[in-house]
Amino acid sequence: MRRTKAKAFLALLAALLAAAASAETLDLSQFEGGEPPQAAEWEDAVFEERAWYEREDGSDARVREDGAVLVTLSATGDVTIGGDTRKKGTNVFDKQLEKEASGLDFPLENVRDLFSRDDLTLVNFEGTLTTTRSATKNTYSFAAPPSYVQVLTSGSVEAVSLENNHVMDHGEAGYEETCQTLAQAGILYSGHLGGAIYTTDTGVRVGMLAYQTFNGNYANIYESIEGDIASMRAAGCQIVVVSYHWGEEKDYLPNERQVPLGHATIDAGADLVIGHHSHRMNPIEQYKGRYICYSLGNFSFAGNTRPDDMDTYVFQQRFLVTPQGEAQNAGWRIVPCSISSQEKVNDFKPTPKDDAGAADVVERLLDLGAQMEKKFGGVDAVDDYPTVWAEPLQ
Repeated sequence: MRRTKAKAFLALLAALLAAAASAETLDLSQFEGGEPPQAAEWEDAVFEERAWYEREDGSDARVREDGAVLVTLSATGDVTIGGDTRKKGTNVFDKQLEKEASGLDFPLENVRDLFSRDDLTLVNFEGTLTTTRSATKNTYSFAAPPSYVQVLTSGSVEAVSLENNHVMDHGEAGYEETCQTLAQAGILYSGHLGGAIYTTDTGVRVGMLAYQTFNGNYANIYESIEGDIASMRAAGCQIVVVSYHWGEEKDYLPNERQVPLGHATIDAGADLVIGHHSHRMNPIEQYKGRYICYSLGNFSFAGNTRPDDMDTYVFQQRFLVTPQGEAQNAGWRIVPCSISSQEKVNDFKPTPKDDAGAADVVERLLDLGAQMEKKFGGVDAVDDYPTVWAEPLQ
């Protein structure tokens, strides 16, 4: 009956428009009782939106009958907001902010729906959230006011990797303020102060570790990685993700030091390795049934308004966590994106590509994978980059 009345109301609207155009008398005989439905009854045709994981019967599609739980994780590359605090004048990020009607929500507004339909979004936050003065000799000294943490919270980001070559741009004081700001906003961070554990609303614990490999840090990582992952397992983490800030800027392939470390990390018990720093997307390797994303490139990156490569992708993986606590690969995909909503200028708004653009990104990654296999013996690049889930959540 409700659908009938809703259709009748739509028919009435159409008839009214037609009558207005032709000045003909309305024929009400099509309605039950010869009268149109009451306007108040239109509310019956409004459908409530279900949560992304909710079935029609109200049950949670992530939870299986045998107690296994499906967890969807999204990961991106470098997120840098604000600007170089040593330069005078308004930085490029704030200039763009002045143009945006959505205010601080603007950087991630084109991917917010994507990130809100997962259990955990992890990005590499390359910069600081602080009011302190610069304390670095880096080429750039990135910082944004603490209030800019809204970029992350409004974008449905739950966690950040906070271990990179810019995290100390404002010294210990700036780092401490950044950590406090993230914590107050409810965003977890992992880095040299230790890992972070995120508990999904289905009860799965995801451990996150983050390292940077610069200044001779490779040896320290090799020494600690197995124990660090074991500590996450001891804390009840069914899934462990390790983020690395490694490699060389503008490299499209991993180097001779990254590949062995990626393998060692999986050997030590990690379920997924996420890389960044090169500001360029790299291919993905499949190693012992696990994935190593050597670089996810830039994402919302305010370090450059006209980068010569604006391709990137979001990596998403689903894990099926058994009642015994084992995390099994339940499928993965990439979401090819541009780091900008504009074609030639970076406006810091990552935007999913159309079908043709997505196909181009896939072809580029497949070519890079072939180059990686040629460069390194025994390395298996993935042979396909699915852009849709093989199986819907059901």
